[in-house]
Amino acid sequence: MPRSASTWLTSVHRRLSSRFNTWTVLTVGVALIVALPVLVVLAHIVMPTQGIWQHLASTVLGRYLTNTLFLVITVGLGTAAIGTGTAWLVAMCRFPGHRIFEWALLLPLAVPTYVIAYAYTDFLQYAGPLQTWLRELFGWGQEDYYFPSIRSLGGAAILITMVLYPYVYLLARAAFLEQSVCVLDVGRTLGRGPWRLFTSVAVPLARPAIIGGVSLVLMETLNEFGAVQFFGVDTFTTGIYRTWFGMGEQVAAAQLAACLLLFVIIVVLLERWSRGRRKYFHTTGRYQQLPEYRLIGWRALGAFTACTIPVLIGFVVPGALLTHLAIQEGDALLGTRFLDFASNSLILAALASLVAVGLAVILSYGVRLHPGPVSRTATRIAAMGYAIPGSVVAVGILIPFAWLDSEINGILREHYGIAAGLIFSGSAFILIYAYVVRFLAVSFNTVEASLGKVTPTMDAAARTLGQTASGTLRRVHAPIMRGSLFAAAILVFVDVMKELPATIILRPFNFDTLAVRAHNLASDERLAEASTSSLAIVVVGIIPVILLSMAIRRSRPGTRQVSRKDEDL
Repeated sequence: MPRSASTWLTSVHRRLSSRFNTWTVLTVGVALIVALPVLVVLAHIVMPTQGIWQHLASTVLGRYLTNTLFLVITVGLGTAAIGTGTAWLVAMCRFPGHRIFEWALLLPLAVPTYVIAYAYTDFLQYAGPLQTWLRELFGWGQEDYYFPSIRSLGGAAILITMVLYPYVYLLARAAFLEQSVCVLDVGRTLGRGPWRLFTSVAVPLARPAIIGGVSLVLMETLNEFGAVQFFGVDTFTTGIYRTWFGMGEQVAAAQLAACLLLFVIIVVLLERWSRGRRKYFHTTGRYQQLPEYRLIGWRALGAFTACTIPVLIGFVVPGALLTHLAIQEGDALLGTRFLDFASNSLILAALASLVAVGLAVILSYGVRLHPGPVSRTATRIAAMGYAIPGSVVAVGILIPFAWLDSEINGILREHYGIAAGLIFSGSAFILIYAYVVRFLAVSFNTVEASLGKVTPTMDAAARTLGQTASGTLRRVHAPIMRGSLFAAAILVFVDVMKELPATIILRPFNFDTLAVRAHNLASDERLAEASTSSLAIVVVGIIPVILLSMAIRRSRPGTRQVSRKDEDL
């Protein structure tokens, strides 16, 4: 071989070796596995449906579209207003109870939307406590008064807003706590009071965080199944479920899922486009204590009321209603099969959280070792599952695994005369797979942030002591990141406990979780019995929410520790 050709081949080999090392291949492999359901759904766009689409277009497709758009717009605007306003009040203003509201405003995050729908339906329906009390108090008959139905499109929008606003509050409060005191001081010297300072300075600076929170809200709204299905509101998510199971049309269901997926992609691209080329940087590493606006009189009362209403509607009232129903009636299977439902939920959540955290470590560490375009693109692909509705993920998983089961059974029948049944699509394996696809981004973002705080000199020191990349991860990074790994596992655990649409579609026969149990009972109008499972899900989600609030409070560098004497309770 000529010397020039040999040199060229050696150069190519070195380039490929540097780009496609073990960690890079592992990262790309994980990304492809996680992206498989999305690719399957997109592949069904061009498949024929034998007139099903014409039937859907002439009957329900318009209703799916208008209802989904109404929910997206209403919930997006509502959560932006509530989340941003309350975040500014607790971050910058001092009024009675503001320390309590710091974490209390996050509590609705522990309540799944379908749970709050069950609680308020029982409380506000015609035979519920509120209307019964009003009729007895005023002597009204059924025709003497009008009471708006909670089981409507407007009722769904209000309840979803009250559950999802903490996403905006969470990010907006963190952004306000990290803002520059110098910028606020300049605003005050220009004659801007607290209100104008909020609208013209603080909100524009916190815009990326606010839009990021609203984007998460929109993803969750598009993913919503339990509440809208219970209220009888037709959306794309309920349409996917009905087309798959009610009509038996897998291709049409996949195409509906693809439309919803494209809508999600458009939302994400619009969010990126809205930022343009604007950048938001801190120009100094020096931090001062944030200024505090002490509210008195009617202003303090207004701030207290503004923070109280979301907590009451989103957590206190439904929590009290569920507790009352659980004590008064509760699940008839409590103590027998109820323990099976609880153990199923706990086992699935624990396994999914462990797998998700493990894959997140692989992805984040792979990018740290080799931060090239291949590994970075792979991690972006792997982390996009959180933007995909659970019903879309379920359809994308069920199609290939159902085909795989069919092929395996065909081979076994042909050669051995036996039928193995549903090997993959009828097992808990695809449930865990769906959870990992859906919530990998939650663990990845937490692990990546924690790993980024470990100085590269530790890697260099470990390598000089003879440690391999894997050994450095196991003996150096893992102990340092122990707290963040635990936090990531908790977040995934809580999300899996609440997950409903993918669980309903993919769960094995006679394998129910607390979420499915609550949904089935509520669908049969057995709301009192559904309260036990619903309350158990809420209780599991409270502790991580409080821990998250404490972490945000300590997030600003240079913030002094507030003593008990200084706290306004």
